[in-house]
Amino acid sequence: MKAIVMEPLAGRNQLQLRDLPRPAIRSGEVLVQVKALSINPVDHKTLQGKGQYENIKNDPPLVLGWDIAGVVVESAATAFKAGDEVFGMINFPGHGKAYAAYVAAPAQHLALKPTSVSFEIAAGTALSALTAYQAIRKAAVRAGERVFVQGAAGEVGFFAVQMAKALGAYVVGTAKAEDEALLKARGLDEWINYQTTDFEQVTQDIDFALDTLGAEAAVKALHILKPTGRLITIPSGKGEAWKAEAEVRGLQADFLFVHSSGEDMQVLADYLAKGLIQPRIAHMFTFDEIIQVHEQMEAGTLSGKIVVRLES
Repeated sequence: MKAIVMEPLAGRNQLQLRDLPRPAIRSGEVLVQVKALSINPVDHKTLQGKGQYENIKNDPPLVLGWDIAGVVVESAATAFKAGDEVFGMINFPGHGKAYAAYVAAPAQHLALKPTSVSFEIAAGTALSALTAYQAIRKAAVRAGERVFVQGAAGEVGFFAVQMAKALGAYVVGTAKAEDEALLKARGLDEWINYQTTDFEQVTQDIDFALDTLGAEAAVKALHILKPTGRLITIPSGKGEAWKAEAEVRGLQADFLFVHSSGEDMQVLADYLAKGLIQPRIAHMFTFDEIIQVHEQMEAGTLSGKIVVRLES
């Protein structure tokens, strides 16, 4: 089968197109013929020796990627049978091996894909959507609460806006002017242009703030919370000044690291089927273009949700 393998060449990790055997499945796993996959920022960080590199470096062949959507062709699990269309984020944190024509996936990391959505839409609704969902669930967001999302037009933020709105929250978010109309169409109640406006000066009394930026942005988000407000921050490696500030102010603040969960994926499947959420796919590529995608990410010329379509 075709796979994109990460190999050390010329002193750094590089991606190579290789022909690998189909993976064998173990009890509790299914073999998925991948129809679409999503490329996330953590993929490129791992290629650079950061991200999940330490978790996968001793498990060759090193195959990046975690988000897949496809068809079960072999099953050693009771949850799915051959022919089922599934999607999910596989083995995260860990070795997902998604940049391949076939993936051996734990059944407990997958959900049935709604028949009403494409494989591409499903693949784009995994890591970033799971992050948003697990944050909102951890914060126990309730109807009528005021929710603040930093980076509302970003991959995680866009899902968080939609999910909070589906729960009946009043949603405030920061984004560029060009994203205002789309965000409001997907449920944003109050838009703040972060390029011209300091959100601290224009919004207060927030029940829950989702920080997608880290560092000083996380600290500033604490300043707009109610005394009973909650903050969840998701960027790693951006320092922990927010933790000390939360302690001083007596506020609840936590870091969230997303993890694979078929149960959570089923919630996302239900949201997709009902039209409550949708990914914002910025770029669509073919499998053979994956190496070029990472070259563009390295150059900083590519951003937004990236989905790869595999030939039938």
